Amino acid sequence: MMHPLRKHIEEIISLTDEEFEFVLGHFEKISKRRHQYLVQEGEIVKREYWVLSGCLKSYFLDETGKEHILQFGMENWWITDYESFVKQVPSKIYIDCIEDCDLLYINFENREKLTASMHKMERFWAKKSKMGRIALQNRILSLLKNSSKVRYQLLLEQYPSLFQRVPKKMIAAYLGVSRETLSRLND
Repeated sequence: MMHPLRKHIEEIISLTDEEFEFVLGHFEKISKRRHQYLVQEGEIVKREYWVLSGCLKSYFLDETGKEHILQFGMENWWITDYESFVKQVPSKIYIDCIEDCDLLYINFENREKLTASMHKMERFWAKKSKMGRIALQNRILSLLKNSSKVRYQLLLEQYPSLFQRVPKKMIAAYLGVSRETLSRLND
């Protein structure tokens, strides 16, 4: 059976068995329990995570303590505070586990070594980065132009399994609406 990370990478580039073993050698596996943090605001982020199983959220807290969810991370998704990871500056966000999670991670130094020695992986991450920017642009556009009902329906269509895995208050925090508004959108 093909390793899930290899399957994920080979959606973009092809790898020989030897190349994949070389790539995998740059990653470590970690398990986290529900409610454990991967990243806390103020720390320097040293790792980029790929989700084998489980569900996570990245978010920030405003000055009143209200949670604003930026991203969910589920199987086959990458998650970190990219500004902190790339620039090695203090994180502005939190990332914690909504469910028990199994993750693979790569640290910045290993990612740099891997991309320098293997141009296929440089292309892989360039493509993933472009796709991430497109997703972010679409999220911003949706927040700016769509009603809360349309945002809710788009999220439901795009990620139906999320609604079975994530409490409604988190869906509301992601959509930028109150829990009460979310309840009305369900009707």
